Amino acid sequence: MLKINNLTKKFGSNIAVNSVSIEVEKPIMLGIIGASGAGKSTLLRMINRLETETSGSIYYEGIPISDLKGAEKSRWQSDCAMVFQQFNLVPRMDVVSNVLHGTLNKRSTFTTFFNLYPRSDIDNAIEILGRLGVEEQAAKRAELLSGGQQQRVAIARALMQDPKIILADEPIASLDPMNAQIVMETLRRIHDEDGRTIITNLHTLDTARKYCDRLIGMRTGNVVFDGTPSELTTDIAREVYGADSSFSEAATSSTEIGELSSVSV
Repeated sequence: MLKINNLTKKFGSNIAVNSVSIEVEKPIMLGIIGASGAGKSTLLRMINRLETETSGSIYYEGIPISDLKGAEKSRWQSDCAMVFQQFNLVPRMDVVSNVLHGTLNKRSTFTTFFNLYPRSDIDNAIEILGRLGVEEQAAKRAELLSGGQQQRVAIARALMQDPKIILADEPIASLDPMNAQIVMETLRRIHDEDGRTIITNLHTLDTARKYCDRLIGMRTGNVVFDGTPSELTTDIAREVYGADSSFSEAATSSTEIGELSSVSV
């Protein structure tokens, strides 16, 4: 399905991602963990083609994603939707219009310029908002919503693309514990109900263990762990984050997300 071969990204002399190889053979919820600067965001941005790799390759269902250009690249970015830490909504635009922006890659320049949407797209956007529990916010400006509501609107925008993969780059880093739980449960439900692959970068070990089927641990651009949540021992966590990292034993246990403030790295 998704195959990453020896993927490397350099920024000048700095190696952000170093010869990473990952294979995802079926739809799963995959968590990528690691400290800041480990290369997690750069990896996701290369998968989506927001960044160009220095070397290596990415294949999806046998198609060389890293070679796509023009319209084919745009189609891939529709199939591989991004959800960002800072939501990337248009603050003064109403919620339903923000969600409809998920169709931009499939619309003509004329309809985009005049903000013309078919009724079927509007109905679909409202249905998705209802599914994510924010339908009542459809007519409000995005800037009036809470952070958790804005992130669910961003997820709804991603779903408007009808993607095969959703890449979520630190989707709960800006949220309080309760909203973080709601967003993670939303992503998990999308995987379970739709069968979509979700790949998400996370700082908190408990969150990764609770919601993900498989974990990739990155340190200084390298993959140092690839396994199930139950295989993520304290010793392995120290290898991922560094022996001097200040995280507690509870960081690798199953605690409630509301208690995670003390175990975030």
